[in-house]
Amino acid sequence: MRLVVTGREGQVAQSLIEVARDRDGVEVIAVGRPALDLARPDTVFAALEAARPDIVVSAAAYTAVDQAEDEKDLAFAVNATGAGKVAEAAARLGVPVIHLSTDYVFDGTKHGAYVETDATAPLGVYGASKFAGEQAVAAANPRHLILRTAWAYSPFGKNFVKTMLWLAADRDEISVVADQWGNPTSALDIADAIQHAAARLRDDKNFAAFGVYHLTGTGETNWSGFARHILDTSRELDGPYARIREIATVDYPAKARRPANSRLSTAKLTSVFGWTAPHWCRSTEEIVSRLVLGATRRASIQLNQ
Repeated sequence: MRLVVTGREGQVAQSLIEVARDRDGVEVIAVGRPALDLARPDTVFAALEAARPDIVVSAAAYTAVDQAEDEKDLAFAVNATGAGKVAEAAARLGVPVIHLSTDYVFDGTKHGAYVETDATAPLGVYGASKFAGEQAVAAANPRHLILRTAWAYSPFGKNFVKTMLWLAADRDEISVVADQWGNPTSALDIADAIQHAAARLRDDKNFAAFGVYHLTGTGETNWSGFARHILDTSRELDGPYARIREIATVDYPAKARRPANSRLSTAKLTSVFGWTAPHWCRSTEEIVSRLVLGATRRASIQLNQ
């Protein structure tokens, strides 16, 4: 099975490549700029056609949430028009598309976890552009899985786990918001779920449950609880540590509003695909261990050179 994923450097693309190394019969090809540039729709079909996919994973996106408020046209060009072109190209090639979306399509006012049929109401440009992308993908390719995920982290790229470890190396205390709740999600778990779902699409020629699904880590917390677990784990490994000071969202001004409740129910995904993510605490510990112990080994090598 040949999975072609858009974007080379993103957390999901890198995680798909890593997870595939341990699976027989799965090949992951990452395509990105300049060959495939979502801001240049004319590049999309040729790049995907050349990669010869069995399934296309649409993971590349504009993800600068605050910057998107000033770059609305670019955000929509990449996340809406570009995503639609990826799905359209997959349809022309006769293959399904698995598209990554976000919890930011919701406004966070619901009490409890969001399900796939809940009304969307993005608070900012990023969320609005991603929801427009969902609509474009669904319109362009009836054989689509749209996977909304949240609070992604991994050993790759920029993410909250890496930021906390970096800040803790230089500070005694870090202020983190405590009134935004969600489901931390390892990109390695996202990659595992994608490959599980892709195998189902490959093997079940009569698969008809295309549509929107929620894909997150099991369990919930707030950002400060997430940060505390990251740094407690790091301290146990003799890595960076700092105290977490809980603050309110109003005390951490940002250009784009964030949903106070990003919790997503994954019951539909489990029911249809029989896949459930590990608890976020366990996945976080695995990633922190890799980052901290990897840094320790690098420092040891440098000292011995």
